[in-house]
Amino acid sequence: MIVSLDWLRDYVAITMPSAELADRFALSGLNFESASDEAIDLEVTSNRPDCLGHIGVAREVGVLYDLPITIPAAEVVAKGPKIESLTSVTIEAPELCPRYTARLIRGVKIGPSPAWLADRLRTLGIAVINNVVDVTNYVMFECGQPLHAFDFAKLAGGRIIVRAAKVGEKFSAINHQQYELAAGTCVIADAEKPVALAGVLGGVDSEVTDATVDVLLESAAFDPLSVRTTARRHGLHSPSSYRFERGVDVSALDWASRRACELILQLAGGTLAAGSVDVGTAKPQAAREVVKLRWAQLPRVLGIEVPVADVQKILTALGCEETHICEHCVKVIPPSWRADLTREIDLIEEVARIYGYDKIPEDTNVKMAASTRTRLDRVLDRVRATLVAAGFDEAMTLSAVDETLVDAIQPWSDEAPLRASTAVLRRADCLRQTLVPSLLTARRHNEKLSNPTIELFEIANVYLPIAGEIPQQKRLLAITTGGGFLELKGVLEALVARVASAQQLQVGEVEYPLLDDARQCRLRLGDHTLGYLGELSKAGRERFELRGGSTVAEIDLEILIGAAELAPTATPLSQYPPVSRDVNIVVNESIRWAEVERLVSEAGGALIESIQFQETYRDPQRLGAGKKSLLFTLQLRSATGTLTNEEADGVRERIVTILSQQVGGDLRA
Repeated sequence: MIVSLDWLRDYVAITMPSAELADRFALSGLNFESASDEAIDLEVTSNRPDCLGHIGVAREVGVLYDLPITIPAAEVVAKGPKIESLTSVTIEAPELCPRYTARLIRGVKIGPSPAWLADRLRTLGIAVINNVVDVTNYVMFECGQPLHAFDFAKLAGGRIIVRAAKVGEKFSAINHQQYELAAGTCVIADAEKPVALAGVLGGVDSEVTDATVDVLLESAAFDPLSVRTTARRHGLHSPSSYRFERGVDVSALDWASRRACELILQLAGGTLAAGSVDVGTAKPQAAREVVKLRWAQLPRVLGIEVPVADVQKILTALGCEETHICEHCVKVIPPSWRADLTREIDLIEEVARIYGYDKIPEDTNVKMAASTRTRLDRVLDRVRATLVAAGFDEAMTLSAVDETLVDAIQPWSDEAPLRASTAVLRRADCLRQTLVPSLLTARRHNEKLSNPTIELFEIANVYLPIAGEIPQQKRLLAITTGGGFLELKGVLEALVARVASAQQLQVGEVEYPLLDDARQCRLRLGDHTLGYLGELSKAGRERFELRGGSTVAEIDLEILIGAAELAPTATPLSQYPPVSRDVNIVVNESIRWAEVERLVSEAGGALIESIQFQETYRDPQRLGAGKKSLLFTLQLRSATGTLTNEEADGVRERIVTILSQQVGGDLRA
């Protein structure tokens, strides 16, 4: 937020240079983007909406420099008839609008704003419109409460209705665009139609123009989620929506309304109707819960002692009302404008930032206990470490995808996807049921940027709809690589060995159109389906517009977590040399290498150190029709002594016998 120093001096006596003030703000948690002799650009965090107005920033200055604050009284004189006889306000959706106030000024004269007001708005980068509209903007940047002025003569029935929009209802906005509203959108309506999107944008049908004579002034509070949803759905972000999304001080609505009326009467004339329409429920100060701060917690958390008198002074200066103090603690009620102060640690943070972070020595010892790492954390650490060591980079993609990608591959559910009410990106409104399309889209993007190496993995949730039940979240791991089927299979085997060393990765039949018929498989771990693996088919590459080949895999991390062996183990290395033997076995085309590998491992037992696949050879004339030859190398080693040639040959013969019995394999001469 840009803060005008000239404007700020209306509330607090600032004598220090802007650079010094900016530095002090930064040390107290309000970082600044830039500073000049006229203004400071502050970075206000989402939990501090009270600093989205000059009065809120002035309060900070007053606390930091121990200076008094002067806030305008906002006194108005009403000479017109009672407002209840002229208009009414009805809230039909209290969950969207907890409180709405309105005042009516008749006989105003619309014209240009005086130079002092126009200059202050221009300093903040706000366009100058006319004296009434400029006052509503001025008060918003003064106290952080957005306001809106309606041309009262243009309100059908002369009344306001706060309600939810109807399905397909149209709204003509002040930007001269028409929007079709979704059901549930909070709107301000007259007796016939919506005249404003609540907290977001006014309507063209009720805007204040040079012909306006009577003005109805709105000061209200709207549900932050409703405002955020409406602004995102229609791409209508404004200073008003920015503030409503973060929450406004409900108890300050009337002050903002009176302040705006005070300025409008000064600058545009007119007669203010007596009283105000105030509907809904406000949250009074007494309704806020008491927050307790124990003196012992300050040195425990901060590492230093803060004098009790200083703590009291800081909390009082922040606007907190002290209700109890003793040798053990202090209890306070936070001010209405500080909705972020709800816990003891919040008060400790306030004391620290006002007392001064610079007063905490760098070498201060703070007693800390490491939190216990969950089983999930430990498994994911191993997964990430293994994949990064294998040359992969972790990706983070959006949880929503274009509906055209939903049916690319559906390994976990064939139900229609859940839809978000607002697209995250253009057309991306379907909650994904698999991570693979997102990773392949990232791969395509990297290819277009000519990145030579694109090895990616992602760990994230997918959202699986279940008919008549609450949607299920499933945590998955997806991988995409430019390498082949066997390379990625080796990575997955290493991953399983690292996480669940007691179990071995198994493969089975699967058919996904996105993947190559001959190079895809289902992955199993024990009795559970772990996921799938496969190279993209030509059609799959074309669907994702990929230039090169890609192999993908996706596994259910919950299965892997359940099978994880997290106790560190060590196996002593054998001091005896290895012995190698080549095996060239002829089998039917239908026999998969994975099945051969499993049988070899079982037959060789503890003497098998590794099984290295070499090649597949096909020749109908030499091997016969429907036959193939699998060449692989065995590395044998004993932990108790050097293997003799006879022992190694015996292992090889046992393996050949098992292959002959189980898969009809014949040793090739």
